[in-house]
Amino acid sequence: MNRPRTTRGQDASGVHVWLVFMKAFQALVPHAAGSIEQTKLGDSDFRVLEALLHKGPLPVNTIGPKVWLTPGSISVAVDRLVKKGLVARKERSQDRRVRQVELTAKGRALIVRGFREHAAAMEKAVRVLSTKERLTLQRLLKKLGKDAAGTAEERKEAKARHVKVRIS
Repeated sequence: MNRPRTTRGQDASGVHVWLVFMKAFQALVPHAAGSIEQTKLGDSDFRVLEALLHKGPLPVNTIGPKVWLTPGSISVAVDRLVKKGLVARKERSQDRRVRQVELTAKGRALIVRGFREHAAAMEKAVRVLSTKERLTLQRLLKKLGKDAAGTAEERKEAKARHVKVRIS
């Protein structure tokens, strides 16, 4: 198999891009995990509180996709955070069927401090990149992620069509 090469002989194949991406990701994980552990929260609880800090009160079913949790997992996470006194569930006056989740004063204090420390740890982790390089990396990762998500969704839809045809 011929792999795409740059003019300097570097491997530009998809599999090599994946390998470099995963190595960089694995190297960054301890920086993120370490700062999150200092809050005494689990990863999913930290993500829920961070979403509420930056997005404001949200319905439970809106939080899950934002923090990569299934409907069952987000319900358990919110229950756990309610028990710790970090969030509260409130009914919306305009639609009582929708339950909003919002930070309590205790939850806000914890996530403000925790997110500040997390942001500092992540800043230190990417200090090797200039502002221009960071913006370029963000743009390219978003481009790659959106395309990969679209391709994965197309495969899932094609598989569903194939299954329907075979069942018929």
